[in-house]
Amino acid sequence: MTSPFDNKDATFFVLVNDEGQHSLWPEYVAIPEGWNAKFGPEAKERCLEFVKENWTDMRPRSLIETVH
Repeated sequence: MTSPFDNKDATFFVLVNDEGQHSLWPEYVAIPEGWNAKFGPEAKERCLEFVKENWTDMRPRSLIETVH
């Protein structure tokens, strides 16, 4: 069995949890509880571009809120 991340034709979602953390997720796999699709389904590269543009602070939301 190969990884879906190695399949150049696979499509993905970008998932986001309550802490604002992002995850690349294969379209054909059920979205886990606590995560929501924020972008996609799209090609892996487009999803990675979305993550790069939109997840600029890697800290969890709860940590960001305690600092400000």
